[in-house]
Amino acid sequence: MFQKRGSENLLSRGKFLMAITTLVGTIVGAGILGIPYVVAKAGLLYGLLLILTIGIGFIFLNLFAGEFILRTKEQHQLTGYAEKYLGKKGKMVMAFSLIFSIYGALTAYLIGEGATINSIITTLFGKGSGINIFSLPAELIYSLLFFVVAFLIIFHGIKAAGKTELILISLLTLVVIFISIFSYNKVNYNNFSLFNPAYFFMPYGIIIFAFLASPAIPEVQEVLGKNKKLMKRTIIIGSIIPIVLYLLFAFSVSLVVGLGNFELLQPNERIATIALSLYSHPFLGVAANLLAVLAMFTSFLTLGIALIEVYHYDYKLPLSLSMLLTFSLPLLIVIFNLTSFIIILGLTGAIAGGLDGIMIILMYWKSKVLGNRKPEYTLKPHRVLGTAFIILLSLGIIYQIWINFF
Repeated sequence: MFQKRGSENLLSRGKFLMAITTLVGTIVGAGILGIPYVVAKAGLLYGLLLILTIGIGFIFLNLFAGEFILRTKEQHQLTGYAEKYLGKKGKMVMAFSLIFSIYGALTAYLIGEGATINSIITTLFGKGSGINIFSLPAELIYSLLFFVVAFLIIFHGIKAAGKTELILISLLTLVVIFISIFSYNKVNYNNFSLFNPAYFFMPYGIIIFAFLASPAIPEVQEVLGKNKKLMKRTIIIGSIIPIVLYLLFAFSVSLVVGLGNFELLQPNERIATIALSLYSHPFLGVAANLLAVLAMFTSFLTLGIALIEVYHYDYKLPLSLSMLLTFSLPLLIVIFNLTSFIIILGLTGAIAGGLDGIMIILMYWKSKVLGNRKPEYTLKPHRVLGTAFIILLSLGIIYQIWINFF
């Protein structure tokens, strides 16, 4: 068949859009649900500036990852790149960081999906309206149903997941705008605060988790295919969109709920969507929970694929075994109720996110010397910026370990 004039450009635009949604879908996940509380706790103005600062830092971090991927002829996930540029010890650290972060995120998403879907059903139809099978908790049943749907999408590959994310990210953006508009009448500007130095480090872990998306960068390259010249633009746009969403969401929810109301809640109720359900219009709470469902859904898809690729590409395991290893552990943790949403979110963001960022910077510096391919874009070494970011991430790790274990 003859190809219509301009169809190649349309195909390139489609891949470009799918690549952006792959990155945005990975970034915007469970972390957004914890941002309003920690921002309100540390001071709204300070929290918003911190979101902006860390977000800009992660634009560079994602660009660093994109460059060393483009400098490498071979196809890997992050563990493979770490072995090439940092040796076997580097691979071990990267593998721990990557696998720990993805398992933590997948587990958090499974738990969170069950809770938020159940909240939506309860708000719309009242208590006791959820599914009741073998007297299992409704939250667990919804988690299992979500798992089946997500697994089937991932089973059909990256293209299916990318198309799904394109739809979900569009809906997610509309939901954030919807929440911001319809919460306007409930905004209380007395809830606006500047800065509370006693909680200077508190938002770091959650915000870092909220921006963590390095496993998606190799997938972005796969989605773009031969259009690798679009890699830099894809990473920049895909990294900016979450910054805007987080700023808008944190500002709206913090002013509606306020620190005083957040503090009246139990720790596991300080999730933004639950707080909105309690202190705002129920319909607004449903919209907020819908945001949570969409955000975690998109991240679950991309991170699930990323971990499968770690086992399949970098450890040469069969695809079926790679899928089994990827999904069995989070599923068992959820079924046996071995942890909570908040605990796994905080630890994952602080420890795995910090190690992940540090390793990416080190790989970026090494690839400038050891890379075996001419990349489609190059950045300056950014030694000062990279060193400052390593210090920031190290402080975040130390702080979270200190407050959780000492």
